[in-house]
Amino acid sequence: MLSKTKIKKKVDAEEFLDFVKEYKIENIECTSHTFFRLSEKQRKIYTCNELKKILTQEKPFLVGVQYNENYAVFCKYNNKNLKMIISLGSRKIKIVTFYFIEEWQIPKI
Repeated sequence: MLSKTKIKKKVDAEEFLDFVKEYKIENIECTSHTFFRLSEKQRKIYTCNELKKILTQEKPFLVGVQYNENYAVFCKYNNKNLKMIISLGSRKIKIVTFYFIEEWQIPKI
């Protein structure tokens, strides 16, 4: 059985950014799950507004659709590899979670 979080299809990063830019910033939101991996100190640095800025202004080096239909978005941020899991709806984008990963954790697709 395949993991639902495994990437099934690569998406062009430019096309993904163009799609994200169609949403107003107020229609991008974080969930209660977004920050569950972070300490209190990290939560003061990586706020929902900061994640929105990353999502809308940074160019990802890899974007893929997972088997659970969420998007995995990988970008460089502060010289680290950041992975965001995004749920795209017809009216809203939800940042499900995010975390920093090592180079070896970047999927080969």
